[in-house]
Amino acid sequence: MKSNTENQSRMSSLDDVYGSYELGQILPKSKIPQNQNNPKFVFQAVHDELMLDGNARQNLATFCQTWEDPEVRILMMESINKNMIDKDEYPQTAEIENRCVHMIAQLWNSPDAENTRGCSTTGSSEAAMLGGLALKWSWRKRRQAAGKSTDKPNLVVGSVQVCWEKFARYFDVELREIPLEGDRLTLTAEQVLKHVDENTIGVVPTFGVTFTCNYEPVKEISDALDRLQKETGLDIPMHVDGASGGFLAPFCAPEIEWDFRLPRVKSINTSGHKFGLSPLGVGWVVWREACDLPEELIFNVNYLGGNMETFALNFSRPGGQIVAQYYNLLRLGHEGYRKIHTACYETAQYLAKSIAELGPFEIIFDGNPQKGIPAISWALKRNQKHNFTLYDFSDRLRNRGWQVPAYSMPANREDLVVQRILVRHGVSMDLASLLIEDIKRCLEYFDKYPVAKPLDKSDATSFNHN
Repeated sequence: MKSNTENQSRMSSLDDVYGSYELGQILPKSKIPQNQNNPKFVFQAVHDELMLDGNARQNLATFCQTWEDPEVRILMMESINKNMIDKDEYPQTAEIENRCVHMIAQLWNSPDAENTRGCSTTGSSEAAMLGGLALKWSWRKRRQAAGKSTDKPNLVVGSVQVCWEKFARYFDVELREIPLEGDRLTLTAEQVLKHVDENTIGVVPTFGVTFTCNYEPVKEISDALDRLQKETGLDIPMHVDGASGGFLAPFCAPEIEWDFRLPRVKSINTSGHKFGLSPLGVGWVVWREACDLPEELIFNVNYLGGNMETFALNFSRPGGQIVAQYYNLLRLGHEGYRKIHTACYETAQYLAKSIAELGPFEIIFDGNPQKGIPAISWALKRNQKHNFTLYDFSDRLRNRGWQVPAYSMPANREDLVVQRILVRHGVSMDLASLLIEDIKRCLEYFDKYPVAKPLDKSDATSFNHN
């Protein structure tokens, strides 16, 4: 005879999911439950909660990929339980990572692409920190060899992503972030020369600025530092933050000199999960030559079954993203990446033209592939009365699911509020046309129901083209 517990279990398995015990309760928020629960019902409860997230495909704020081939999903599932750091147990995943490093080194014109060093990371933030650490260690070795102090290292940057602020704080480096000034919204060679000195471990131009979407002038900065070395003997290396541009310019603007063609560029980071078209989260850092990565940053471990090198900040992580990156490099090749990114640039330029024609907006960046990434940014026209702020406008667009961020610019231009759209793989021309129609509806709404302007001056934009 079956016990009451067995009968209850049998009846529970027959319950409709929304008639079950699990779905008749509020999910625990702060304590692990005492008893087991039916996996089907728990899955449904968690699945339902996730409906409250935004639609990733309509998230035009993120640089990260939100669309992938079905084959990528299969490869990710097959690698879900493979720890990529265990190179002895998963040697083919390790080999695939190594292949990607050398392919990317070749893409960036390394003079020794088959032998230089690099690695995958959890994203470009970790990759950037590894590049920064190599700069610091190399600077310290040069200073020690010359018998000089190593107490006050600094790093010269423009308006950077927060990962560089983290690097400076975590690793005790002064961050010399050159403030914006008037209509100058990016780093310039002239400003760099005013901020470097013998304690500068490196200069980091951003090849795809988070705030404005444009490329900073890597070659101009490199040329200026070349002249500085000739005049003073001061030799300052560069690391390029190519989180976005690293997988764009080689395919869509190959004539731009920003990479290892410039001898002063010692390392580059990028995000595989941005315009590398891979799923979250994978980044890459590659050094110009093997000697540009100090040996002191490389560790050897043997407790996973074999002797292996590691020089990442993270240790255990799944190998699927690396495999997916390799799949994309093979599947798309130069031709495929160029076609996909060109389509994104064309969609961005269509959006820029359409938004400019609406009247209230001043385009800051228009998606020009020679100057930046497939994205657009804009502000409200100055010296005009507006019945809404860009924060209001962003909030209104969310009613239709669009996530289009509004934010103030960094130091010295906090008065300039902008909006930005990232055009990624999967943001088609048709979707862009639907967005324009929703933008028009928002403008009509604010004409009928104007929002009183706040007194806070940070909401008043001011931008002027030269």
